[in-house]
Amino acid sequence: MDRMIYTALTGANAAMNRQRMVANNLANASTPGFRQEVFAVKPSVLRDGSLEARAPARGNVRGADLAPARVAPTGNPLDIAVQGDGLIAFQTPGGNGGEVYSRRGDLRISATGLLENGEGLAVLGIGGGPITVPQGFPVSISGDGTVLAADPDAPGAQPQQVGRIKLVSPEGSTVIKGTDTFLKVPGGGVLPADPTALVTTGSLEQSNVETAETLVAMIEAQRSFEQRFKVMSTATEIDEAGARLMSLR
Repeated sequence: MDRMIYTALTGANAAMNRQRMVANNLANASTPGFRQEVFAVKPSVLRDGSLEARAPARGNVRGADLAPARVAPTGNPLDIAVQGDGLIAFQTPGGNGGEVYSRRGDLRISATGLLENGEGLAVLGIGGGPITVPQGFPVSISGDGTVLAADPDAPGAQPQQVGRIKLVSPEGSTVIKGTDTFLKVPGGGVLPADPTALVTTGSLEQSNVETAETLVAMIEAQRSFEQRFKVMSTATEIDEAGARLMSLR
């Protein structure tokens, strides 16, 4: 069978992967702090000196768009929006000691006293461990990420610091978006804390997904898949016509 079919097949696979990526972006258009995924397709050519008439395509998610999004006030004292290009450090799901990063700042106190975000990721402190809060203590967060807890049995007492959120800057470092949708440093590395990073309390940064543009991208990806499927059908017809001609000899 002509190699054109396999070349078109790789293009169809890339188009399908792009549709999955676009669908994921669209599904997270209202997720706080979500960073839309970036897709790229590159040809994979075997250079053996022959005519390079056909190049299989490889299309995958290559990273995330870290462009800032709109910040909306919520009035919730545990909601934070990171200023600038900073990221919040969270404990890797499963608690294996690693770090992942996100802009999602819809924080809450879990039943066990852990400070976590809406995805259930534990917030890491400057010291590297998760931040815990005494049960029943009112909690507030200052502009530099300091977490304060007030003793309900001591009215008028000053809130005490129970930790400081680890805020990092990706500037000058390689940060990728893994298949688990979390931002991370390749090879399991970690980003150092940025002592100058600030947050806006009582507010949440929205997703940077533009719904209208994403819908257009979805249509384009679907059409791209259909075009490559048409190429495969045409290649099959050409192959069958050639076989019929050979049978006439």
